[in-house]
Amino acid sequence: MMSLIETSLSEVVWKQFVFKSKSFFTTFGTLVILQVLAIFFSSGGSGSSGFHGRDLSVELTYYSGDIVVIFTILWTFSLAIFTTTKAARYDDYAFVGNRLSSHLANILFLLTASLIGGISATLCGYIVRILGYYSNELTMGAGLFQAPLDFLLSIGAISLYVFLFASFGYVLGMIIQLHQSLKYMLPVICVGVLIASVSSGYDEEVGAVFGFIMRESHFWLFLLKVLLISGIFFVVAILLSNKLEVRK
Repeated sequence: MMSLIETSLSEVVWKQFVFKSKSFFTTFGTLVILQVLAIFFSSGGSGSSGFHGRDLSVELTYYSGDIVVIFTILWTFSLAIFTTTKAARYDDYAFVGNRLSSHLANILFLLTASLIGGISATLCGYIVRILGYYSNELTMGAGLFQAPLDFLLSIGAISLYVFLFASFGYVLGMIIQLHQSLKYMLPVICVGVLIASVSSGYDEEVGAVFGFIMRESHFWLFLLKVLLISGIFFVVAILLSNKLEVRK
């Protein structure tokens, strides 16, 4: 007689998540390299301003981890697209699962990667400011150090930004899997729509769309918006995956 062992969805998702974490472990080395490069690019300051008078000249140099955050977002965006490739999806067939468990494991992995990216990007922001202080003989200004609560909020906000773009990359990657030619067409379409919207006088509407997320000052509302939009992206990606051919 044969015995069947029932495996819960949570167990399958966890096993797939562990497998993906090990498989994509080397990609975190890429994140380190990108963040080191971002620190190097930020060492001269992220921005500057000043004014000059007859007897007075003032120059202000701003140091922040903005470039580090941008590089972290690009890394997670690319990672999300890569998790949708055929090779990555075929690896899931080593487990007794289904497409839902695979998607849930991907979401959990991207969430973990976003959190790691948010923590490391926040710490790199401190490194940028400290390097600016010691290398350029700057006067310590406000913002060099943060209160513990502000530090945690910074990690949370950056992680949410990274996760939002990861979800966007995930749905784009799934769209590309429908037809490989779309990987060349989608960037052109996105940039073209953006340029056409601005040139047609809809720049305020475009700004309002980005401002809906980027200018949110309340953390919990920001969290709700990110989870809502990311959830929509992931649901669309799951629905699109049903159109892919089943592996034989």
